[in-house]
Amino acid sequence: MRPVNELTTPALAYLGDAVIELYVRSRLVEAGYSTSASLNQKSLDYVRAGAQARAMQKIAPMLTEQEAAVFRRGRNMGHGNVPKGATVAEYRNATGMEVLAGYLHLSGEQERLDELLGAAFTFENTDT
Repeated sequence: MRPVNELTTPALAYLGDAVIELYVRSRLVEAGYSTSASLNQKSLDYVRAGAQARAMQKIAPMLTEQEAAVFRRGRNMGHGNVPKGATVAEYRNATGMEVLAGYLHLSGEQERLDELLGAAFTFENTDT
């Protein structure tokens, strides 16, 4: 595999999206959500661009210089399509978060990734 610093920003965002999605899904199951309808609906509350942008604001002060540089690399990537329900700024910040997640995952920094995502998202079951 190529060194993580040589991977393209879109490739890191693509992988980071899946890393965040898996983290969210795992935490929802651990929180006690058990029906596919509640799991799918609740996961959208975390993985939409606006939610990821808000989560990124929470963890931005925690980033090292290197992590902040990786985030900016993703945030500043050219964006052709902005999803409905998100502003350009939200989409850019969400992409930055995805790039950071992909970077940390491929760098073998799972503990750090868990620390940041744990600070970014709160999971509690409101279905009970």
